[in-house]
Amino acid sequence: MDSRDWTQLGCVAYPSPIHPDYHAGPASTIAFDNQDELLWIGTQKGFAGSFIGRELKRFTAFRIHPEADGPLRQFLFVDKGVIFLGSRSVYMAARSGVPIWSIRHESMQDLRAMSFTSKGTSEILVAGWQNKMLVIDVNKGEVVKELPTQDHYSFLKMSRYICAATNKGTVNILDPINFTIKKQWQAHGAFINDLDTSNDFIVTCGGSHRQTHNTPAILDPYVKVFDLKNMSAMNPVPFAPLAAHVRMHPRMLTTAIVVNQAGQIHVTDLLNPSNSQVCYTQPQGVVLHFDVSRTGEGKALADNKHNTYIWGSPNKIQFTEIGIPPRLPDPPQPSLLPPDPDMLDELPLSRIGLPYYREQLFSALPPDIISDVGAPPQQVDPNILSTLTKTEWGYIGPNKTGLQRNQYIDTRSTMKTSNTIRAPKFLSEKARESQAGSEDNTLVTTETAVTTPNNDHWSLRPEAPPEYRICEIKYSKFGVDDFDFGFFNNTQYPGLENNITNSYANSLLQVMHYTPLLRNMALQHAATACLADPCLLCELGYVFDMLQKGEGPSCHATNMLRALNHTSNASVSGVLEENAKDKNPSTLVKNLTMFLFDKISQDYKGTPPISTELERTLFKLNQPPNPPDLVKKLLETDARYQIKCMHCQHVSPRTATTFVNKLCYPAAKPNIRGMKAQRITFSQVLKAGLENEAVNKGYCTKCQRYQNLDQRKIIFNIPAVLALCTEITTAEHRKLWSTPGWLPEEIGIIVDQGHVYCYEGDDLKLHLNRGIHNITVYSLVGTVVNVETKSPQKSHLVATVNVGRAEPESKDQDRWHLFNDFSVRSISKVEALTFNAAWKMPVVVMFQVKAANHRFNMDWKTRLDTSVLFRDNNPHALKTYEILDRETEIPGPETVIAIDTEFIRLKEREIHIDEDGKSKTIRPISHAIARASVVRGQGPREGVAFIDDYIHIKETIVDYLTEWSGITPTDLDPINSQRNLVSPKTAYKKLWVLVNLGCKFLGHGLSQDFRVINIQVPRNQVIDTSIIFMKPPSQRKISLAFLAWYLLKEDIQQNTHDSIEDAQTALKLYRKYEEFMANGSFHDVLEALYKKGKTLNFKPPRISTGAAKDAGFGTVHRVSTPPVPAPGTSEGTFEIPSSTTTTTGSSSVLSATGGVGSASASSSMPSTPVRKPIGLGGPFTVAGVTKPSSATSVDTIGAGAAGTGITATGTGTMGGGYGGYGTDGAYWGGPNDMAPTSMMGGSAFIPARLPPGLPESRFIPYRPQVLAAEREADAAAAAAGNDVGGGSDVGDVGGAGGEHGKQE
Repeated sequence: MDSRDWTQLGCVAYPSPIHPDYHAGPASTIAFDNQDELLWIGTQKGFAGSFIGRELKRFTAFRIHPEADGPLRQFLFVDKGVIFLGSRSVYMAARSGVPIWSIRHESMQDLRAMSFTSKGTSEILVAGWQNKMLVIDVNKGEVVKELPTQDHYSFLKMSRYICAATNKGTVNILDPINFTIKKQWQAHGAFINDLDTSNDFIVTCGGSHRQTHNTPAILDPYVKVFDLKNMSAMNPVPFAPLAAHVRMHPRMLTTAIVVNQAGQIHVTDLLNPSNSQVCYTQPQGVVLHFDVSRTGEGKALADNKHNTYIWGSPNKIQFTEIGIPPRLPDPPQPSLLPPDPDMLDELPLSRIGLPYYREQLFSALPPDIISDVGAPPQQVDPNILSTLTKTEWGYIGPNKTGLQRNQYIDTRSTMKTSNTIRAPKFLSEKARESQAGSEDNTLVTTETAVTTPNNDHWSLRPEAPPEYRICEIKYSKFGVDDFDFGFFNNTQYPGLENNITNSYANSLLQVMHYTPLLRNMALQHAATACLADPCLLCELGYVFDMLQKGEGPSCHATNMLRALNHTSNASVSGVLEENAKDKNPSTLVKNLTMFLFDKISQDYKGTPPISTELERTLFKLNQPPNPPDLVKKLLETDARYQIKCMHCQHVSPRTATTFVNKLCYPAAKPNIRGMKAQRITFSQVLKAGLENEAVNKGYCTKCQRYQNLDQRKIIFNIPAVLALCTEITTAEHRKLWSTPGWLPEEIGIIVDQGHVYCYEGDDLKLHLNRGIHNITVYSLVGTVVNVETKSPQKSHLVATVNVGRAEPESKDQDRWHLFNDFSVRSISKVEALTFNAAWKMPVVVMFQVKAANHRFNMDWKTRLDTSVLFRDNNPHALKTYEILDRETEIPGPETVIAIDTEFIRLKEREIHIDEDGKSKTIRPISHAIARASVVRGQGPREGVAFIDDYIHIKETIVDYLTEWSGITPTDLDPINSQRNLVSPKTAYKKLWVLVNLGCKFLGHGLSQDFRVINIQVPRNQVIDTSIIFMKPPSQRKISLAFLAWYLLKEDIQQNTHDSIEDAQTALKLYRKYEEFMANGSFHDVLEALYKKGKTLNFKPPRISTGAAKDAGFGTVHRVSTPPVPAPGTSEGTFEIPSSTTTTTGSSSVLSATGGVGSASASSSMPSTPVRKPIGLGGPFTVAGVTKPSSATSVDTIGAGAAGTGITATGTGTMGGGYGGYGTDGAYWGGPNDMAPTSMMGGSAFIPARLPPGLPESRFIPYRPQVLAAEREADAAAAAAGNDVGGGSDVGDVGGAGGEHGKQE
């Protein structure tokens, strides 16, 4: 801090000789404003005046309190205005003088000081030479607390604590919350004349008695210092001229400025007092008051001769950081009328000018408060009028209008054109009308811009047309699936739904998706083995893959936006809608663009992509590049800042790597009469933004002070993807963008020796034809546009994208589309590149090198990393699955897999109830996948699960839906769960890999599963049993439980749902369907199915109902799914974890051995439920074979050794002999047979059949499909000695069968 160039810059006499307070005395206090370039001066009789800048030009002056209250004591400054302290009142007013509040309180007797508290500028503490302190709420303008005190205070200053100087020379350090005394410090012997604080120091000037207390006290020749951090006094700073006033420098934390009564100023370092600078001022009298501006550049002194001086450096002085002067009142406008009223009769009206208003007048009433008067009459249909009979008083005839007599018709509403798109009918409603032949709902737009020529003028309208306004999803009792998204999109490009949090990002995601290089980056990374959670680049790849595969009108990016919530620094970066301080959509999307580009560059560097062939070809690289080098070429603007001090010319470099550049507009120049206004082009704005040359205030290391610094970027490389934030802040900027054709479709950029040159239009063509410079051409991909609408609608974002950039070469170059969330429309190029200053302004503009247009690299599909399918992420979990064998079970396009999932609830439905009491769903119930099970659909281990993942949910779960899902809190607890608990990323990655391998997904009602999973599966890869067993034209889909009850004779989902059970049931239904199609009985079965369903309301009868008993169903028990065989064990032996307690009823462990194999089981096995064949009873014996006690007599069947079953686990055991027949004639337990979920015998459960060698006439089979091939296969197995009984699945003796025998 150099005081050698200080000089007096201004002086003002206040109160002046003509002021009413002049004879009362000089100024009572002075202070610099910390918001505006103002200096405030108070008088002895309650006046306050403010003065602007170094010239001290008068700004305002007004009375604060009556003369009787004495002098004005102190100022405090807040955003809304200034707080003034008098002896008996506290007053707040705007800087213009408009009063805000005034407080006079009975406890205000002799106030001397005030300070802010721990609540910042919303609360102040006032005190004085009185026995009470008061706490005042600044926002309310009222006293909220009174505090007794024994000390009388002269000064209050706030830093770490409230530092209070008493009238006895001590300083009390007060707690800023409860105002108790933390420490007392005796600073001076008699009084304290001035006090100031910084973060760590207190400095005081005061006086002491030199000999006795009877002698007058004089100023001390030193400044006392106290360390607030250590709560201890420091060595005083000597000041021989007698210190009268002191201030801490606002920027230099250890520097104090000391002034004596003669105006001598010393600038001293508290830690090095010998290092000081001296400046001599020449006041006309004794200095009474002193203050330093917030920047430390301005010093103000007031003397006893009514003069106030400003001292500082003439080169630069600002009172505040920004240095903006206060707004002055507008000067009076000259009259537009001639001075002589008599001339009006002769003066033509064209000579009288009209006023120009930049702001809307108060007389321009908003449309929502304008009342309509005199509605037009209802128009009568001419066809009806022709049927009426004319009379003397009018027409008479039958009422064919369909309205009641004298019924009110709002003709004004019906005649007005709506400014919103009408909501389409629900799909269920349209289906009913379709059956009745009354389909009348049509789409108002078509796919191509040729058929919608009017869209060239949408952007020229004064307000946003319906196509740009917010589209709302309506919800019926069937949920979001019933909404007709196709009404808003008949193009081949899916939109994105907006009913989820942070869906403002939809427009940016669409622009990024149709940028080929960004899409390629995301997909090449998503195909790697990356399992980082969260990884935004992977999530982008999944979203882009959905949009590519999208066969419907819309998708949703739920997983991507949830991952954004859990990404580090997302909240502080202002990209989360719920936590952002500025919820303006344009601010949010700008922050998100910078955040995403930074995060995806980090993710891309972390894992090498699957293929870099596209980048190698594009950038003509000989060797495969590493990820950091690719990020530099694709996303980073490689540059270095050159910072030059304007005072000493010192230059210092600094690296500057940016991913998103901001446009910089030249300063508006005043129009000079007779000169043509200079045209500003987009290329000029882009060049200024890339080079970012600006003059800012900063610290110069050579000057060792704050100076004006010239900052400029030296550019070395421009990335292949050029993302730009438009930074539109003024009306001039809006005017530029609303100029027709201002945004070019192509730009050319030359980087030469650190400088950037940008060209467009004819200049670009000229440079390309010359071919002298290495110019890179960029194509405009799309823009994110902020649509500003008036209340009650909110502003929102849309995207205009040229999807032709991401299409093959054979298609048109220009295929512009408007993406308004799930509403997608084809628009013309003119409409896409036209902006409107009133409501349509771009926020983000995306360019890409032209050479990358129409370029794709599909290597990620052929080189997809599938290791996640063959990896057991949790080998210690209870196993209800067996991972795929890498050698023999490789998924591919012909692989059929059965899938089912279970959900939990994350958020309840958000509703809005209007004034009429009607509720409207704002956001639907939010679900998340909690368990995903995938079962082998073919091969020797058909029906065996190879994925059974429980997902660790990071969000708060409001309902586990245990009754329907079977999920309990323990299952998803990472500490206590014994399940195969994985991250959402891992579970999703497995399914995504299976989709891209071409596997066929089989299940029941898969559309809802895929929606919650947030995955897009092509239709040709989906086998949905709810659609297979649906009889057209009926739209009724039959539940899985009813299909299993009717077609499989199995009672499932009794107490809860289970994903493995449901997937296996869907697989059996599909096999049943194939069987029906093979014998040509499918249509007859479907008719019978619907007929039976109507009688039962399509609900399967349970065991307690009469219908179940009439159908021959006995008691059905649910037991646990058996664990899969442990590696290295025989097929008849199952491993139980040693830590698991095994109990069944009163038994702790049950085990049994048979003639061929053995088994053991535990009741605490995984709880995937399975079914027991109907009608099992107690054991009985026939010819060495144990027989159920409830079965009827059965002839001797086979002579194999009996095997003992297991009563707990539901696993069939190995035993000799054959089983019997049940009440329905179904045979259970033939050779080489096994229980439905057993791992024995190497095959799945085979439908009932007769034992080989027995006369068929002895039995009446209930099931008609008994194939000779099955009997022959069983006979061959028996001849080979492979008499392995399937046993029962609840522990009855193996080989005895499981159903009641029914003889002829």
